[in-house]
Parts: sequence; C-alpha cells; structure tokens
Amino acid sequence: MAGKYLIEPDSEFIKVINQEGGDSLKKCFQCATCSVVCPISPDNKPFPRKEMIAASWGLKDRLVTSHDIWLCHQCGDCSTLCPRGAKPGDVLAAIRAYAIREYATPKFFGELINDPKKLPVLFIIPTIIFIVLGLVTGLLNFKPGGDEIVHSHFFSTWLVDLIFIPLAGWVVAIFALGLKRFIGDIHENALSSGKTKKEKIDPAGFVQALVKIIPTILKHDKFTECTENRERSTSHMMVLYSFIGLFIVTNIFFVVLYVFGIHGPYSQLNPVKWLANIAGVALVIGSAMMIKDRISKTDQVSSYKDWYLLGLVFGLGVTGLTTEMTRLADAAFLSYTFYFIHLIFVFNLFAFLPFSKLAHLVYRTVALTYDEYSERDKKEPAV
Repeated sequence: MAGKYLIEPDSEFIKVINQEGGDSLKKCFQCATCSVVCPISPDNKPFPRKEMIAASWGLKDRLVTSHDIWLCHQCGDCSTLCPRGAKPGDVLAAIRAYAIREYATPKFFGELINDPKKLPVLFIIPTIIFIVLGLVTGLLNFKPGGDEIVHSHFFSTWLVDLIFIPLAGWVVAIFALGLKRFIGDIHENALSSGKTKKEKIDPAGFVQALVKIIPTILKHDKFTECTENRERSTSHMMVLYSFIGLFIVTNIFFVVLYVFGIHGPYSQLNPVKWLANIAGVALVIGSAMMIKDRISKTDQVSSYKDWYLLGLVFGLGVTGLTTEMTRLADAAFLSYTFYFIHLIFVFNLFAFLPFSKLAHLVYRTVALTYDEYSERDKKEPAV
C-alpha cells in the first residue's frame, strides 16, 4: 500500500517567488530537461526538476530546508535549454533569496535591505553612527591638519575598531544562529528524502568534509563545469580572491599596529601594500565585469538585491582605491572624504552581510560541505 503524504501548499510563498524573479515558474511542465542538462546535478535525487515541482505546489518548508537549492550555481544551462522557458535557475535563485531572509534574524533588517525605497537608510545609518560616536568619544577630527595626510588623524583607528569589532561579532552571532537551524533543517530534509543515511551529524566528519571542498570553492570547479556562463567564473574568482587578499592585509596591519605599534601610512614598497593594491584593483575589475555581464544578459532576471550587492562591491573597491590615490596626490579634503565614504561601504558590507545575497558565500559553503559529508553519491556495496 502506498504511503500517504499531507501536502500543504503555500500560495503566498508562490507569490513571493514570482516577485523575487521566479515569475516563469508556471511555464514548467516537469519534462526533466533541466535535471538532465545540468552538469553539476547529482545522480541521486537530481535537481532542479524536483524543486520546480515543489515550488509550483508552494511547498515552502520542503524547499527552504533543502540544501540542493544552494548547490545550483545559476550557470544558466537549464534555463537556456528549457523547452518552455521556465528558467529553473532564476526560480532557484528566488528560493535562495527567500531562504536567506528566513534564516537571518532580526527579520527587520532583511526587509530593510531588500526594499529599494530604503536604500538611503542603509547609508544614513552608518553615517549617523560614525559622526555621533566619533564626536562623543573625540575620535573623529574634521580638521586633522598636518603636512602629511594620515587618515587615522581624521578617523581614528580606535574609532574604527570601536565600531567594526563589535560589528564583526554581530555578524558572527547572526550567522551562528542561522546556521544552527540551517544545518539541522537540511539534515532532517536529507534524511526524509533519502539523500543520506547518516542519522546524526558528526562534527569531526563535517569539518573534514569542509576541508575537502575548500579546493573546489577556491578553484571554482563547479562553475567551470557549466557551459552557458562559464566565463562568469573569472569575475567571481577575481572578487573572491580580492576579498581574501584584503582580509589578509587587514589582519596583518592590525597586528602591526597593535602588537608592534607601527602606525600608517605605510610605504608603497611594502609587500603587504602591494597585496592591498592588487586586491583592490582586482575587486574593481571583477565587480565591473559582473555588472557588464548582468547588463548584457537581458534574458536573465536581475532584481534589486543583485544590483545592490554589485553596486556595494564595486563602490567598495572604487572608494578604497580613490582614497589611496588622492592621498598620494596630496588632495587632503578629497582623500578624507573618500575615506569616510569607503568606511560607509565597508559598514554596509559587514553589517548587512547575513541578510543580503552575499550570505550565499556562507550558506553555499555549508551546503557543499553537507553534500560531501552526506556521501550522497556513494554507491551501495554489492550484496
């Protein structure tokens, strides 16, 4: 006798998917072309056909708690070859955007970041924080003076740390809470759908799986398996490695400042400075390539959340390099102004990271790790 399943469609969820860019969903007639042509879809329980069916029925819980939606890199192969133009890649992207908001709390910030009318507020918030906290502590000096342009004389490094260290803690805490639910949900989903036979998650085994998939992420192996948008891997790698480079630079200078007491500005001949400049240039070029690609792909859905992230990354790189160039040109007012604007972009990037599309860096990494850990494609031994 066949088992019985209670299906509870969520019509509101379907509406949200349509609004997020998945308005082509209803064109799908479940031919499975998408799962067949996808080069990175696993043989066991392949995607995205089952996700398209579940989305059509409004099965929110089944989709949001599935790690398969994160395995998709939206390369476009399925959307291009779909005989009905259902664009499965765009539908899965819409579901991921919904999932990010579901796992990040407080929900207020998710609504704030994804509403284009609230964009000015995102820049006003850090501006007010910088000015008020800077004036109260006396660590913000609008008349730094001196013969040399020193950004810390204008916006003290103590003020930077006073703001950004707690901010980093805030981001880690939000991700920790979200990932705790996320990992539990995807494991329960995988068990119920037959994607894994492991009853419990072994932390040591999970960490081993993470180490194993890091080379895949760094080399963008999944991207290069795609055919339709394979060139996107170049711009994505440039942005990824630029962030890694800037992270290394920031930590080195933090140690140099607080352990060795060596204050900036640092010489352009400093190797760490070379890394900073190269990473900054790569960030601008990589994000510019992404923007160009978005504009040229008229058949691909581009929503506000996509443009917000691209603009933020591009603005971060441009203001950082402009701050440096105006300092070298001895244009004090411009250099201090761009430095202030640059810090606003940095604040936006970090403070709203768990709520923006950039959160996929964390969730996709965890999903890839779980897929490796679950041994999904491991063949059963012969009996």
